[in-house]
Amino acid sequence: MARLAGCGVYDPAGDRVGKVVDVLMLYRKTFAPRISGMIVEIPGRRRVFVPIARITAIAPGQVMTTGLIDLRRFSQRGQEVRAIGEMLGRRVKILEDGSVATIEDFAVEQNGRSEWVLTEFFLRKPKQGLAFGRGKTLFAGWKDVTEQKQSAVDQEAQQLLAAYGELRPADLATAVMDLPDDRMLAVAGELDDEKLADLLEELHEEEQIGIINQLPSERAAEVLDLMEPDDAADLLAILPADKSEALLALIDEDEAEDIRSLMQYEALTAGGLMTNEPVICSADTTVAEAMAKIRRRQVPQVLAAQLFVTMPPFEATTGKYLGVVHFQKLLRYPPNERLGNLLDTELEPVSPDTPIDQIHRFLASYDLVSLPVVDEQNRVLGVVTVDDVLDHLLPGDWRNDESEVTSDG
Repeated sequence: MARLAGCGVYDPAGDRVGKVVDVLMLYRKTFAPRISGMIVEIPGRRRVFVPIARITAIAPGQVMTTGLIDLRRFSQRGQEVRAIGEMLGRRVKILEDGSVATIEDFAVEQNGRSEWVLTEFFLRKPKQGLAFGRGKTLFAGWKDVTEQKQSAVDQEAQQLLAAYGELRPADLATAVMDLPDDRMLAVAGELDDEKLADLLEELHEEEQIGIINQLPSERAAEVLDLMEPDDAADLLAILPADKSEALLALIDEDEAEDIRSLMQYEALTAGGLMTNEPVICSADTTVAEAMAKIRRRQVPQVLAAQLFVTMPPFEATTGKYLGVVHFQKLLRYPPNERLGNLLDTELEPVSPDTPIDQIHRFLASYDLVSLPVVDEQNRVLGVVTVDDVLDHLLPGDWRNDESEVTSDG
């Protein structure tokens, strides 16, 4: 069951209609728990409930449905349990010997009444003594174990990470936001610093603050250092001033200076939205050198789409802005061509106080993915990218958007 997270959901025609987020199970007094349906994310990031009766097949990597999907937003009922989000990591007692183990996965099968019911657990016992590696694994039937009562905090977050490990940061953020607060914090605590930085960049302010506040100051500073400077600045700006300054004091001096420079601008302006790590080159840089620079720098795709050409120095704040070279244009010219010969000089930069509504009009009108931000001396301070603008144009609860979604089904 753990392998179902992220699997595609298809209609009878073979068209993908969404992906599995979790599986809902109903506990019963005398019979094994049965699957009542699946939580499926459809286009528009809407979570809907697909009853098990509308699922025609469950195969490796895919789930087939009748194609009939109720577009009403999913709401969990009290007696329902999320198989991946709540059951993985629970501890059980093995009745045969009284030992304790943790649920790492479980199997379901169809019974004679065509119900999908829990039949077998895959368990892991605690590591014994000084033994290397992890504890012993075993299989146990549903009737061979009994669950131990425990809080969400006590459940092992590693099991959720195993189920969600292949998700992209945006999808992981959507998944953990549906968890109880205690378990969301436990999962965040188990991530390595780089993955936690990626996750924080995707979460709402409320969840960001909750996670940062539970981290030791040294680790919080390390995670902030790994975040994009503009995202780190946005997060620090909503923290109490004393907490923000204490964390900045622990961050690398150069990185902290970059973040402080971004925090001085109003939130919904070019200065408040920009990142100060654009790809900057000189006019004498060749196409081959520019391509190598993009490969060496671990920059998001949206920043690699355009290279900004300036006079020296070539770090923000740069020398005078000369123009931009689009990545696609680099592909059309020989490796020894100079960027100075490929400049797009018609792209007008914006000032740091340019409001967001004007920025998104520029991006839409000229089919751009980013805009350079310059000071009064026409020196590049940073770049506003289309993804930053979209984050602020969408409603705060866009991950759980309840707006109307249409479907051919």
